[in-house]
Amino acid sequence: MHTQRHALLSPTPGTQRELISLHYGQAGSSVGKAYLQASLHADELPGMLVAHHLRLKLDALEAQGRIKGEIVLVPMANPIGLSQHLLHGHLGRFEATSGENFNRYYPDLIEAVAERAAPELGADASANVALLRRHLREAIAAQKVETELQSLRRQLMLLACDADIVLDLHCDNEAVLHLYTETPCAADCEPLARFLGSRLTLLALDSGDRPFDEACSQPWWRWAQRFEGRGTPLPQACLSVTVELRGQVDVEHALAERDAQNLLDFLTWRGLIDMPTPALPEPLGDARPLAGSMPVASPVGGVLTFLRQPGEALKSGEVLAQVIDPISNAVTDLTSPVDGLLFARDSVRLVRAGQKVAKVAGLEARRSGKLLGD
Repeated sequence: MHTQRHALLSPTPGTQRELISLHYGQAGSSVGKAYLQASLHADELPGMLVAHHLRLKLDALEAQGRIKGEIVLVPMANPIGLSQHLLHGHLGRFEATSGENFNRYYPDLIEAVAERAAPELGADASANVALLRRHLREAIAAQKVETELQSLRRQLMLLACDADIVLDLHCDNEAVLHLYTETPCAADCEPLARFLGSRLTLLALDSGDRPFDEACSQPWWRWAQRFEGRGTPLPQACLSVTVELRGQVDVEHALAERDAQNLLDFLTWRGLIDMPTPALPEPLGDARPLAGSMPVASPVGGVLTFLRQPGEALKSGEVLAQVIDPISNAVTDLTSPVDGLLFARDSVRLVRAGQKVAKVAGLEARRSGKLLGD
């Protein structure tokens, strides 16, 4: 393993942050490349503990000469957010300077790269993939950055843009393990869901605001559409998935070690690690449209208490939580908007009017436009 240190743009004199990436195997391996990063939302800590256990396991595998592909691990993907604290509270989801979500607004270079690569594309799908990856990497590297946040986004994309597999490790407030990916990646994501024991995979075709995972996978299906019928075949060359590792307080060695092993089993199944191919586990969940994931909002403020747990199936209209007004003693029922799986809920127990407190995944698409929360 070798370590690379990537200096970010210095925001003020005397300050300098850096991003650390750990590199295993052989760069440019014909077997393929996997890129994994933890805690792009810096206050979502389960991924960092999983990265700790992944590193121990990868070190052992490398010492045994068993890493056939290229594996890049970024154990802490957001040094900016890691440093943000206010009155003992960690603020890791949004950059304090701009207010921007660290997992949004990655650059869209798809059309520019297509224009540049079009004259060189041919009938060889593998050659087309290599060509487009080269042009994409060059375009990302050429992007001018004016802020520290922009330099972080550029560096993360440079590390991930040529990977066959991109796994972005996050978590929710209180949740079951679940996944987000784009619809063209659904078939390739299904084995990952099995290995991780995911209860739910949420699928969308462009959820809005350019999150990191879609910035990695979206070029391929959009290029395939653009060049369709021209004799220039293009596969979906990147499986990119946001892995939601349960809730924010699920930072335990037993869980993290198991998740790390399950990730390695998937990479072994994909051929990047020279170990006996593990059997594909039975599925514990299913795939549903992200547009069918329905938020539950409270119409009033007060003390929130849940009556149902993440992972439980609900019927439309079923009460899942109550909000208590401590002054009037009024009780407001919060009900499920659809038949579906209660897969995530808020960890805050004092809510404001209009605050979204839970998510229920139904089977049918009901929403449109931007599908992700803030």
